[in-house]
Amino acid sequence: MTKSYYTTQLQAGLGLVNETQLLLGIWQQDMSTTDLFQTALESGEFPNVTARRLRNIIAECFAPRYTKPELPPVSWLKVLNHSIDARSLNQLFFLFTARANLILRDFVSQVYWERFASGYSELSNEDSKEFVQRATSDGKTQKLWSDTTVKRISSYLLGACVDYGLLKKQTRTTRQITPIRLNTSVAIILAYELHLRGIADNNLINHPDWRLFGLEPDDVRDELKRLSVHKLWIIQSAADVVSISWSYKNMEEVIDVILEARL
Repeated sequence: MTKSYYTTQLQAGLGLVNETQLLLGIWQQDMSTTDLFQTALESGEFPNVTARRLRNIIAECFAPRYTKPELPPVSWLKVLNHSIDARSLNQLFFLFTARANLILRDFVSQVYWERFASGYSELSNEDSKEFVQRATSDGKTQKLWSDTTVKRISSYLLGACVDYGLLKKQTRTTRQITPIRLNTSVAIILAYELHLRGIADNNLINHPDWRLFGLEPDDVRDELKRLSVHKLWIIQSAADVVSISWSYKNMEEVIDVILEARL
């Protein structure tokens, strides 16, 4: 298996919530990155963004986050765009941004939630900087990052967390922790998305994506049991063995149920 390294790709754009919604509105099936850029450029939706910056947003942010995985989420995110509450949509954007930027995923899982669980109410620039310094020293980047790069990426990690509602800007050096509660619709989508990617039930319960929302395996199991009342699945568990019977065969069916039932 090829080792995945931390990259500086997050510097191309942090949350980009508004930009992502605009691009989802423009995107059409079978559009290439070049097609999307050209259509977006001509749409008039980005009057204050240079062509170069727009190309960078699409190629370095939108495409890796929403069009590259095994089951690209862009088509069903387009359906959900403006159809579900803003908080749920924001959580989905956060999920796919963290997947595309491993350094963000690990920072949230290993630093953010650990600090919260330990009773801390804020994160500082120094917390982020220490995480990035340790990562590059531990060989998680392809080459040792300079102090300038470390400082820059540390700032971007905190900025992304602010954009996605995990932190609230407090002072120049600290951010208030504002823990997010995984929304019902997002929990359903994440569970089905992992299942449809072929991940076995036990591995699904233990998947690191749940940690982005502060959930441990026992929490995930309890959440899926709670949601089973909606007949989305039947879950059985004994000791450490989990078996799930899934009600739907594709994400389109799942999205229809979520919108119809207003879950």
